[in-house]
Amino acid sequence: MTGRTRSGAGLPPVRPNGVASGAQAPVEAETPDDARVVLRLQGVSKRYGAVTALDSVDFVSRAGEVVGLVGDNGAGKSTMVKVIAGTITPDSGHIFVDGVEHHWESPHDALRAGIETVFQDGGLAPHLNVASNLFLGREVVRQGVLGRMGFLDQGKMATQAAQALAQIGMTRVAPAASVGRLSGGQRQAVAVARAAVWGRKILILDEPTNHLGVTEVAEVLRLVKEVRSHGISVIFISHTLPYVIDVCDRVVTLCLGRVVAEYPTSEVNTDRLVSDMTGSSAGALG
Repeated sequence: MTGRTRSGAGLPPVRPNGVASGAQAPVEAETPDDARVVLRLQGVSKRYGAVTALDSVDFVSRAGEVVGLVGDNGAGKSTMVKVIAGTITPDSGHIFVDGVEHHWESPHDALRAGIETVFQDGGLAPHLNVASNLFLGREVVRQGVLGRMGFLDQGKMATQAAQALAQIGMTRVAPAASVGRLSGGQRQAVAVARAAVWGRKILILDEPTNHLGVTEVAEVLRLVKEVRSHGISVIFISHTLPYVIDVCDRVVTLCLGRVVAEYPTSEVNTDRLVSDMTGSSAGALG
């Protein structure tokens, strides 16, 4: 792929091989230029009154690829993430996962389709241990009468959590460790690990390195690369452009709700990204 500036433009899966509720029958999407495309947005728009948050956005992400999504405040990054994650409904456009068009009725539909999102707060329960956080909302109950009474199978969850963490190379945090006693970087790593474990197809990370020290950032970036090696598509949103260039294979720039540029990270630097983000690139906005 060549860089271009565009104008206008482990653990048991939630549902293996299934189609999320709210999905339509398979609809033939625009022919992808790469068989590894798992997510495709076509002409997605979202408006809030007179404000256009997204304007006919086209976007793809591929299996085993980290895509950086950058833009200034108000560029539309958060809106785009929420559209993909099913927390808001676009006014127009299409969302395809593996070539099947989906119309999310709730975030649960996106989860069932294999899309996991780590928002900036991480969404962890600090009073629970690591294993319980990995299974939060997907708890395993004991068999028989105790299970019908709501008793959880803590041993099974701890064993599966240890196996899942080891599979993605996260061995420094014990499943029994209290999340409330972990460092900020370790907590973020747990949030990323939880999403990676359940996100069978797509993992969205919204500012995953915010408020972390250098060592903690390195651990999170290492984890992102490890997740990519397992064939998961990762969408990485960050204002810290050197991290984007370090961890991403490709970077997509939003400006005023429009995709204005897309490059392999090997062909771009921070100055060019800033120029695209602010709309000062020649012809970036048409």
